[in-house]
Amino acid sequence: MTKLNDIQSILLSTAGQRDNGSVYPLPDTLANADDRASKAIAALIKRSLMEDRETDDAVSVAREDGDLRYGVFITPAGLAAIGLGEGEGAGSDVTPPMLAQPKPERQTKAAMVIALLQLEEGATLAELIAATGWLPHTTRAALTGLRKKGRTIERSKRDDATCYRIVAAG
Repeated sequence: MTKLNDIQSILLSTAGQRDNGSVYPLPDTLANADDRASKAIAALIKRSLMEDRETDDAVSVAREDGDLRYGVFITPAGLAAIGLGEGEGAGSDVTPPMLAQPKPERQTKAAMVIALLQLEEGATLAELIAATGWLPHTTRAALTGLRKKGRTIERSKRDDATCYRIVAAG
């Protein structure tokens, strides 16, 4: 599978949706990124995903050389790179491929401790140790750190074990 950055994906998807397969005019999302778009187009041409060819369509013109006008157009390899095969793209009603998905928020052990302590029943030291894989002294130090950061931690008993719970500020 071909690796594309976001701008390259946008350019290929836009060209793939147009009847003539032209990358020009640039999509509105790249209106303020002319320099980056130019570099992305050059990279796509170098990789044979787009090609520079003669055109009569004034809207598709990228450059002029005397009386000749040239535009940049998607190639079959470019269509394949964005998941559009033969007979698709270049004017078909295919939805553009999904661009880079946002990364899910990283779940840290400290966030797990806070989440367990925010439960209505709270969490015991053994439950916190099991969830984080920390040693007991490290887990107790994390509780102390939360107190130092201004969290109010309430202690209670549950089945002869000390249970800790963050008290909501209010």
